[in-house]
Amino acid sequence: MELKLEPQIQTFPKTQLVGKKISMSYAENKTVTLWKSFMPHKNDISHIKNRNLYSVEVYSEANFFKDFDLHRAFEKWAAVAVNDVENIPEGMEILEIPEGLYAVFTYVGKPSEAAATYQYIYGSWIPQSPYQLDDRPHLAIMGEKYKGEDPHSEETFWIPLQNPKK
Repeated sequence: MELKLEPQIQTFPKTQLVGKKISMSYAENKTVTLWKSFMPHKNDISHIKNRNLYSVEVYSEANFFKDFDLHRAFEKWAAVAVNDVENIPEGMEILEIPEGLYAVFTYVGKPSEAAATYQYIYGSWIPQSPYQLDDRPHLAIMGEKYKGEDPHSEETFWIPLQNPKK
């Protein structure tokens, strides 16, 4: 089955997140461990902006996907958006997402089966689009329609873009 997803191109506003982070690679995926350490303490965070959960990847190299290596480390965050960064709970940190242009893909399905969608985004859509990846955080936003490993679960993938290629 060939995927053919068309994103919306949107500007993501400057946003402050509070959460936990972990260093990991795709070969040594620690996402479940990260979320299990974050969720029991989520309600300790003050000034939560909305009910959305943010899964964020911060890559140390701009060409992370061009020269892809399953073992290259990156920073993964489990977080919530906040209106104010006062009184951050112990063990939590602040991550500021700068304003910028993003390709927003709506994903419906089990999160554990999202790899094909990501392969399509990075392997087909970006190379064929007039855009290139930007060196800003990559986001998955899990809102009200997110239901974990339910096949009808929905989340949005926010892929940072630079202005169209010249």
